[in-house]
Amino acid sequence: MYMPAHTAEERLDVLHGLIDAHPLGALVRLDGEGLAADHIPFELAPPTTDAPCGLLRAHVARANPLWRQDGAAVLAIFQGPSGYVSPERYDLQALGGRAVPTWNYAIVHAHGRLRTIDDREWLLAHMRRATRHQEDRHGHAWSVDDAPRDYIDKLVRATVGIEIAIGHLEGKWKTN
Repeated sequence: MYMPAHTAEERLDVLHGLIDAHPLGALVRLDGEGLAADHIPFELAPPTTDAPCGLLRAHVARANPLWRQDGAAVLAIFQGPSGYVSPERYDLQALGGRAVPTWNYAIVHAHGRLRTIDDREWLLAHMRRATRHQEDRHGHAWSVDDAPRDYIDKLVRATVGIEIAIGHLEGKWKTN
């Protein structure tokens, strides 16, 4: 990503904050037919020795070919707030009319390798954590355990877990 120095954001807590606030990531990879992207809500886990920038965890439908890309290099893109900026925002007279529209945005790129996890207990624990996190932030109390057990078991069998040890994060805050 093109990154002028004044737009670079390198603070891990700020980058994690954007991912946590906007967890729907575009996961990009190269497969046998070219570039492919999946839009997936991720759970962010703190850094570990093996993942110095944190871990991204999610699950996908077993029918999704993504999970068969175990070990593939991937890029997860998380976009925060964005918006059009009109030249009308500036003092055009003071600038001699030298102003053009632009676009402000905040974005994080998380680079890593995909690891697939086909483990019922891992999937169920992940689904519980991810649901609880989202329910808590929205002031709701629904739990995975509120659904019929046979229904959840069927869904768990139809999914595969994925995890990305984030090796490198890039953040860009383009604001005017």
